[in-house]
Amino acid sequence: MKKLLPAPLVSIGLFAMWLLLNRSLGLGQMLLALLLALGLPLMFRQLRPQRVRVRRPVTVLRLCARVMWDTTLSNIAVLRFLLLPHTRRHPADFVKIPLELRDPNGLAVLAMIVCITPGTVWAELSRDRSMLMLHVLEVHDRAAIVRHVQTHYERPLMEIFE
Repeated sequence: MKKLLPAPLVSIGLFAMWLLLNRSLGLGQMLLALLLALGLPLMFRQLRPQRVRVRRPVTVLRLCARVMWDTTLSNIAVLRFLLLPHTRRHPADFVKIPLELRDPNGLAVLAMIVCITPGTVWAELSRDRSMLMLHVLEVHDRAAIVRHVQTHYERPLMEIFE
């Protein structure tokens, strides 16, 4: 069964997401959703560095809520910057964030979180995976940005994956 469904939760999520995004329960859409839900995890299974074991589902929900909140705040900040560029308070810059997280899956999720946040243009993980360099749209207090990433993203990911 594992050969057929290498990531059953991903398959379920892909199936549901396809139907939701297309707002259709038609037979054609359901067949296409099923094909994608079964095919994509099989095609990309070699990209998974190791089997994922989620240890704290409640922490996953809290992290998701935090990411949605932070993304909303970042959207507002970027909108303010675009509509009123003269109100820009601080320059963009790179911030280096020391990491304790070592799990490859946790690091991948961290990279996705920081890259989907509006106002973050670029992120790079050091070769030894001990440092994340992040480009931030407005940098006022580097230490606060470091604390925010470590407290609100890295620590929950460590609870979930390590």
